[in-house]
Amino acid sequence: MYNYINGQVVAIETNGIVLDNNGIGYFIYVANPYYYKIGEKYTVYVYNHIREDENSLFGFTNEDEKKLFLKLINVKGLGPRTALPMFASSTESLLDAIARENLVFLTKFPKIGDKVARQIILDLKGKLVQNNELFTNNGYSELIGVLESLGYKKGDIKNVLPKVDPGKPVEEQVKDALKLLLK
Repeated sequence: MYNYINGQVVAIETNGIVLDNNGIGYFIYVANPYYYKIGEKYTVYVYNHIREDENSLFGFTNEDEKKLFLKLINVKGLGPRTALPMFASSTESLLDAIARENLVFLTKFPKIGDKVARQIILDLKGKLVQNNELFTNNGYSELIGVLESLGYKKGDIKNVLPKVDPGKPVEEQVKDALKLLLK
């Protein structure tokens, strides 16, 4: 329902923040509430979790965190309140732990035991992009989509992205990337 909320932080609690947007205070569960400062304006990307007895907002600092969170809560045995603390550490370390099947790292989070950690790895290993900042809004999102649709692997795409000018039109980016990929 909501994608993000812009507003000013008016309160910080142990498990979330209150974000004021046009006179409405939204309580948003966040992994690290002390990242935010009272009186500062933020854009918080939110997931609206609606159940029969609950209507909660879970917040993230960027859209990539939110996308990873949505993948995590689809893992059997992992709900939003259990998945949220995983974002207190960096998303890169979380992605790395899943890729390397690091059970020790995954089980250090509250309420995540060996069984759930194995399920996370089983469901998500190989389906997440390592170093995902290259695959977001750095001027490459359309280029990546085109190259993936042509059958190129993410690893190969990742290797050529730094050599392609993000300021060029997409057509020229595709031509430049294809030249590099065909070498």
